[in-house]
Amino acid sequence: MQLLVIQRILGLLLMVFSSTLLPPVFIELYYDDGSITPFIEAFALILTFGILLYLPVAKQKKELRLRDGFLIVVLAWSVLGTVGGLPLYLSGIYDMSVTDAVFESMSGLTTTGATVITNIDAMPHSLLFYRQELQWLGGMGIIVLAVAILPMLGIGGMQLFRAETPGPVKDNKLTPRITETAKALWYIYLGLTIACGLAYWVAGMSFFDAVAHAFSTVAIGGFSTHDASIGYFDSTAIELIAVVFMLLSGANFALHFAAIRRRSLQPYRHDAEFRTYFLVLLVVSIITIGYLQLTKTFSSTAESVVEGLFQVVSIGTTTGFTTAEYYSWPGFLPVLLLYVSFIGGCSGSTGGGIKVIRILLLVKQGVRELKRLVHPNAQIVIKIGKKPMPENVIEAVWGFFAAYFAISALMFLMLMASGLDQDTAFSAVAACLNNLGPGLGDVGQNFASINDFAKWVLVFAMLLGRLEIFTLLVLFTPAFWRK
Repeated sequence: MQLLVIQRILGLLLMVFSSTLLPPVFIELYYDDGSITPFIEAFALILTFGILLYLPVAKQKKELRLRDGFLIVVLAWSVLGTVGGLPLYLSGIYDMSVTDAVFESMSGLTTTGATVITNIDAMPHSLLFYRQELQWLGGMGIIVLAVAILPMLGIGGMQLFRAETPGPVKDNKLTPRITETAKALWYIYLGLTIACGLAYWVAGMSFFDAVAHAFSTVAIGGFSTHDASIGYFDSTAIELIAVVFMLLSGANFALHFAAIRRRSLQPYRHDAEFRTYFLVLLVVSIITIGYLQLTKTFSSTAESVVEGLFQVVSIGTTTGFTTAEYYSWPGFLPVLLLYVSFIGGCSGSTGGGIKVIRILLLVKQGVRELKRLVHPNAQIVIKIGKKPMPENVIEAVWGFFAAYFAISALMFLMLMASGLDQDTAFSAVAACLNNLGPGLGDVGQNFASINDFAKWVLVFAMLLGRLEIFTLLVLFTPAFWRK
């Protein structure tokens, strides 16, 4: 393990991250809300910490090994998620504790969208913008950004890219050079953000709200500048714009790259994961809209269609925006939507959850086992599209699935032991492990009322979900630290 090289990179990342505290300073200068000091203090502290880590090891420039990449990724998300809470804590807003500040920051950076803040509408614009900015930076990933714009790191970018990017198949590069791949992803991400912001602005949002919500929409984050989330605007046009960009952001960004390069929609049509992703959301939308209409939850069919579609896409992609109190909808709908969040977005997207490709592989493996009962000696190959899947990928997916639900069960029991009821505990774990945000029960609106122990458990759940379980768990194995 090259600890000095790791220290150097972490110091660089902290120095870069400190610059993200400057845009809120300019926002504050414009709106004059009286909250500039916390950002200046936090900027100075984080920058100083980064410099102190970097200077003693500034000349340590060696090629990273894969294990080094895993450790850097985990340290980066853990440390940046923690120090990211400094402006919130130093602001003294709502007497926020260290636990709440770290929870809010980690929720933003991991694009979970769970909040402990009430009365969001009364917050200073600088803090509102900072929360949204955290989600936008976390959406595509701090590490991918570093690989894209910091070639001066002098490191093997592929190790970081493989350790950070989601999905069971991580070796596919869009371009021959990994730096160019990371840049391509960020250009697409930036383009979607600008398009989304302009669409929101044209539909009636203020420029500030349009930018803020574009950040969290494309990042599949779910933070809003209002307590009522997207429902604050009471606009069908805004809700439909959100649906479009949530769908696009929940798809594999490699598909967007291929579609742009070929100037064709064929990559979407031919991709088995995208077809499954779209089909799942379509079927659940039909069920939800039909049940809302049957129970007369809304006064008109049009309202049932818009609200049902919006909430299914928002929860299904793990964005977490709300336009209505979906957790109080009739019958099985709240639990259905929560279960859909376990599927989440596509591999290589900004979405959370298990990922559609893994669910697809699990279903195909189940079908194969049924066929083997009838034909025990048959050699049956699992294919995605026309491509055969290696057996080690199938085994990895089963391992991920088992670990995912074993960890969720353990955290569920821990939260119940801390005093939370079943509905609250189960949905809180699901919402944070899936990087979703809103849950059921006491965490339907926010997470302010739960105890500090539960919040720290959920902070760990957010990290596990964002880093796709194994990236973090591998650090707890003796083999990882063995020379």
